[in-house]
Amino acid sequence: MTTERLKNYFGGEWVESNSPTAGQVHNPATGEVIGECPFSTAAEVDAAVQAASAAFPDWRRTPVQDRIQPIFRLKALLEAHASDLAATVTREHGKTLSEAMGSVRRGIQMVEAATGAPSMLMGMALEDIARGIDCESVRQPLGVTAAIAPFNFPAMVPLWFAPFAVACGNTFVCKPSEQVPFSQKLMFELIHEAGFPPGVLNMVNGAHDVVNAFIDHPDIKALSFVGSSPVAEYVYKRGCEKLKRVQALGGAKNFIIVMPDADMDMTLDAIAESAFGCAGERCLAAAIILAVGGCRQEVREGLVKRMSAYKVGDGSQPGITLGPVISASHKEKVLARIEQGIAEGAELVVDGRDPGVPGNGYFIGPTLFDGVSEEMSIARDEIFGPVLCLMDVPSLDEALDMTKRQPLANANSIFTTSGKSARKFRYEVPAAMAGVNIGVAAPMSFFSFGGSKGSFFGDLKAHGREAYDFYTDRKVLISRW
Repeated sequence: MTTERLKNYFGGEWVESNSPTAGQVHNPATGEVIGECPFSTAAEVDAAVQAASAAFPDWRRTPVQDRIQPIFRLKALLEAHASDLAATVTREHGKTLSEAMGSVRRGIQMVEAATGAPSMLMGMALEDIARGIDCESVRQPLGVTAAIAPFNFPAMVPLWFAPFAVACGNTFVCKPSEQVPFSQKLMFELIHEAGFPPGVLNMVNGAHDVVNAFIDHPDIKALSFVGSSPVAEYVYKRGCEKLKRVQALGGAKNFIIVMPDADMDMTLDAIAESAFGCAGERCLAAAIILAVGGCRQEVREGLVKRMSAYKVGDGSQPGITLGPVISASHKEKVLARIEQGIAEGAELVVDGRDPGVPGNGYFIGPTLFDGVSEEMSIARDEIFGPVLCLMDVPSLDEALDMTKRQPLANANSIFTTSGKSARKFRYEVPAAMAGVNIGVAAPMSFFSFGGSKGSFFGDLKAHGREAYDFYTDRKVLISRW
């Protein structure tokens, strides 16, 4: 059986990569090789950027009302092919079909939000800022923009950036994760069918060499990244040295604070979904539960009960509620974290190291540690797997102090029926995405997405209103006639 080797897409055409190196793409539920992703060269990145550069002048002059027409068509095509996209996500990433479909629906919401560009791109004007002198401010596109996407949401995350970028009048180049390139292959087939002019939207497959080529290319004016915090910091620093506009979204160690007055059934359902949905491979996943004021035992017992109901296996099969992690190497990393937690003295309450799934898939079951202390590595470092830590905390003040000491601050939540506690949490929590009685504090497409502290590097975040600020420059015009 011949393994499919993916192609790049630029200038409105599918182009074979001439790179001699490539990586295998696996189905993480079976270990089966399902394709080959070329590790494209800097020259191939340059060819894609040149196609985007050539398309920019005419696309920039296209009226915004006309620019959003292919975006409308893309939304309709994504709706029609949502099931195909979800199945592709499950095959290459491992999410359950329902989780994959949820991520596809979120991506479609981004496309829909970008069609509001005619209103969002409006400028400002004021007559007579001085006698006989008028002033106006207009938004203008930057040029060629690019995004480096992660493995964990292969269909959704590129849509945090691409629709907004091109709606603003920029052209765009995407690098999908080399571990999950098939979702973007299907996406760009739909982009081609939607009728975007050649060169407006482009894709280059590859690994770290493509990342560096994006950062270093002088014609890429703005760069978006989603991934781990160390790489996000690297992309941000190196990109800024190249005088690019950069938004780099990094990792997380998310806290959920449970107050003793919380609605426990709702709370525990939400915690379990947050921690173990998508096999814990999301930057909004619950990582540490801070049980306040003596409710730890109730939280522990409720979590154990819910974790026992998870069915681990191939996400494409009915009834499966927890799929595999992305790769054999990532499975080993997560297992090493679990071993480290045991060695540090935490109590392994639910052991997911051997979930009993036959075959060669990369499975880890839901895992719970209790008796975790703040200095333990499992309490400090991102694990990015279905591993949850439980800590006993005497007060809300101490819980909040703990969130402030953690260097990552992506999304934290509180569960309570007290308005006073909720307001204190909202006011003091350092994470830029915060939830009250919400397990996954994920903003909708018309609000911005991004953390704080070591979870985000940049000034302007993804999607929402900030996308229009990121993808445009403001020009101020002062006139006397």
